[in-house]
Amino acid sequence: QVQLVESGGGLVQPGGSLRLSCAASGFFFRIYAMSWYRQAPGKERELVARISAGGGSIDYADSVKGRFTISGDDAKNTVYLQMNSLKPEDTAVYYCYARRFASSYWGQGTQVTVSS
Repeated sequence: QVQLVESGGGLVQPGGSLRLSCAASGFFFRIYAMSWYRQAPGKERELVARISAGGGSIDYADSVKGRFTISGDDAKNTVYLQMNSLKPEDTAVYYCYARRFASSYWGQGTQVTVSS
């Protein structure tokens, strides 16, 4: 059964850090393009970070460049999003997304709230 399970969200103060995890099962994430998206209340879902199949290319949204880092652990079949210097505008539900040709999968999302 193919599944993506996110974890690591929570409440953090501005300037703080969180690390989100996306555990993949039923497939090896390295052969998929893996992405993190987020959706804030009343806004469209937006791409935050993406790592290509094989990990040779990484892209970030301009709003998170220099603060967020996407990475993967082959042994754990897990993709991470390290988020530093968090701002209130980073508050959103964060989703993990996997895509390979016509196959794609979404995780259930994890809430990140940045507030003092």
